[in-house]
Amino acid sequence: MAGEGAIKVEGAIVEVLPNGTCRVELSNGHRVLAYVAGKARLSFARLAPGDKVQLEMSPYDLSVGRIIVEDRTDL
Repeated sequence: MAGEGAIKVEGAIVEVLPNGTCRVELSNGHRVLAYVAGKARLSFARLAPGDKVQLEMSPYDLSVGRIIVEDRTDL
């Protein structure tokens, strides 16, 4: 199944890149490339450096993740 075995981690956006992708620094210090996933893409106004996000990563490729939740506490 698609969601089986996915690893959920938290991080902060370091750099915003084109086409809905960004570089995210995880809480353990690693940096990964992440993209905004599915329905979450419709609800995001803008992503900015410093925003806290929750990622879903495949155990097979730990260098790429999907942003599934964004914590906008400044709104």
